[in-house]
Amino acid sequence: MEENVHTYSGDRIEVRYDINRCIHARECVRGLPEVFDPDKRPWIEPDNADVDDLEDVIVECPTGALQFDRTDGGPEERVPETNVVTVWPDGPLYLRGDIEIVTPDETTVLEDTRVALCRCGASENKPFCDGSHDEIGFSSDE
Repeated sequence: MEENVHTYSGDRIEVRYDINRCIHARECVRGLPEVFDPDKRPWIEPDNADVDDLEDVIVECPTGALQFDRTDGGPEERVPETNVVTVWPDGPLYLRGDIEIVTPDETTVLEDTRVALCRCGASENKPFCDGSHDEIGFSSDE
């Protein structure tokens, strides 16, 4: 998987954003618009909110495009006790849990707690969703 990661450092937390995993679900923008403003540069300003509130919003990113490291000794993201797959209407499969993506030759591609997998077949970043389902008008009853 090709990464394109940008890092935004605050006083108590470092936020990483992987452009290649983002499908613009906008959980971050809805959750803390004072931190995540796509119309500004830099578009992520970690010190514009309480660090615990910021952590809560980051873990709502369904693709894992947003990650964090607490630099203040605070807790890191917890691995969910149960693995869950959510079929998003007309979109990807969202996975949460202790996720490991491996190739047929057993090479680990990614280990994470949040991942969006393509189910439309059009992603240029397979097996990960890249938002192509919107561009091709993917639709599914399942």
